[in-house]
Amino acid sequence: MQPEVQSVIGTLSPIAVACFLIFVAITLGITYWAAKQTKTASQFYAAGGGITGFQNGLALAGDYMSAASFLGIAGLVSTKGYDGLIYSVGWLVGWPIVMFLISEPLRNLGKYTFSDVVAFRLQHRPIKAAAALGSLITVIFYLIAQMVGAGTLIKLMFNLPYELALVLVGTLMICYVLFGGMLATTWVQIIKACLLLGGATLLVFLAMSKLGFSYPALFDKAASLYDTPSQGFLAPGGLVTSPIEAFSLGLALMFGTAGLPHILMRFFTVPDAKQARKSVFVATGFIGYFYILTVTIGFSAAVLCGTDTMTGRDFIMSIDKGGNMAALALAENIGGGLFLGFLAAVAFATILAVVAGLTLSGASALSHDLYVGVFRHGVSSEKEEMKVAKGATVCLGIVAVLLALAFKGQNVAFMVGLAFVVAASANFPALVMSIMWKRFTTAGAIASIYTGLILAVVLIAFSPTVYEEVFQGTASKAVVAAKARVDVVEKIAKDPAKALAGLQPKVDKLRIKVANPALAPDKLKEAQKELKTAEGDIQMITSNAVAAGVDAAKAKKAEADLGLKKAPYKMKNPGVYSMGGAFLMGILVSLFKREEEAEIKFEAEKVRTYIGIGAEGAASH
Repeated sequence: MQPEVQSVIGTLSPIAVACFLIFVAITLGITYWAAKQTKTASQFYAAGGGITGFQNGLALAGDYMSAASFLGIAGLVSTKGYDGLIYSVGWLVGWPIVMFLISEPLRNLGKYTFSDVVAFRLQHRPIKAAAALGSLITVIFYLIAQMVGAGTLIKLMFNLPYELALVLVGTLMICYVLFGGMLATTWVQIIKACLLLGGATLLVFLAMSKLGFSYPALFDKAASLYDTPSQGFLAPGGLVTSPIEAFSLGLALMFGTAGLPHILMRFFTVPDAKQARKSVFVATGFIGYFYILTVTIGFSAAVLCGTDTMTGRDFIMSIDKGGNMAALALAENIGGGLFLGFLAAVAFATILAVVAGLTLSGASALSHDLYVGVFRHGVSSEKEEMKVAKGATVCLGIVAVLLALAFKGQNVAFMVGLAFVVAASANFPALVMSIMWKRFTTAGAIASIYTGLILAVVLIAFSPTVYEEVFQGTASKAVVAAKARVDVVEKIAKDPAKALAGLQPKVDKLRIKVANPALAPDKLKEAQKELKTAEGDIQMITSNAVAAGVDAAKAKKAEADLGLKKAPYKMKNPGVYSMGGAFLMGILVSLFKREEEAEIKFEAEKVRTYIGIGAEGAASH
């Protein structure tokens, strides 16, 4: 433990701004260079297939190591312990699936998007329309979550207004994609991946040096601080309590990885299938290493960020209730303002690079799949297609900024889950069956895509995450607050004398806090509310009214429960049903009526899948 300190997270850091401006200057220079190389549709969508396996592996890792991974997983581990590992393990084990099932066929059969592969031996127009819809919904939900997260995090890290942060991110991502296409987006990802891996490695090195470079020492300290008789910090059950929920979440994370449009699109940037496999191998290594780092960062933050009056977990949650500032709090704790500024700039760059990749894949779905594949029946000049793709890039960028403004202050965490569930349910089953199953038909593919898409969206809309927390946000917060109050009062009732001894110092500190004229208005309001509650609890104990206080808290909880309509669908992660439904419908509809032409073409598809004859070639840069 260390003396109580005032974190500078949330204030404007000149170091962070300087680091970020250097990153932007370098990446805009790369975009200028890439713009001179990007003349054709192949160069715009796929960098002409001229990226090496190692470079693409780093870019793939960059696409995957988002701010949600860096800040979110470290935060989950620091606040929830063992269960935070579900996200890192789920995302990581998705990569062998990509490597063994998807990468080689995708590179040999496709051109610019994964719908090229699904439609290879099936009827193009209906497949392209369905696949484009699945891709667009995945990209838009993912993009909104990233943009809203960007605005919120930048406000916390740089003290910039939410709206200004969105316009800044939106403008830069449009510039990268519009002028530099896939080549610029790839190099932005590579630079960001190197910065993120380097920064996280240094953070772990400094943190572990304080623990004698001993993982047993780290985990022993975490267990001693947070283990309770009913729940171990290093045991499962802190975040996901239901086994079926854990299974469903794991399915969505694993197979969603193999269905994300911006990940699949990267396999067209390498010259051949061998480089595609190599890129997945490299990416898996870097991503695995990165997730080990995030887990170490999370536990280290919980152990090392504590003060005289707060544990590390409480300190992190006092900055951000979701725990998303755990990595930055640890950086400030062990490296001071300089290291904090550097990592804040890296986190901003991370968001920027990921939204650029998402925008490019969304623009490809609109121009290549919908415009050329559906509206122009596959016949269009390169010049015309490029024009539509660039128009789609600008439109998607503007839509992303407007939607992020509309969702300001909303809980959009469910959108990341929805993006993964849609990718796992709508995209992955149709992609795998089209490659591996001879009897798969056009009708089966359409049934599979729409079933997965509709089931995923509808079940999430009726799940507690959206039906209760989003549609009935006020009532849901009232229930959570009432339940927390019951827990507090029941704890006081067990040992009033001990509770009173802890409350008096708390009140003294809160009085000093609310008297601070430099305190931000929202923090002041929060502290005043906390002070009023603590003073009320002292009065309740000293007037022997604890039993009445327990009854009043329970009555308020019952009243809050009545004001909340329960979600019709109880699970938060519907992947097990939506993905299962997509496979089932694809199989049943395909078995119902044969498509002889598709079966005949399957043999040619198999040869091209394994040998690569006829696959798209590479262009030199």
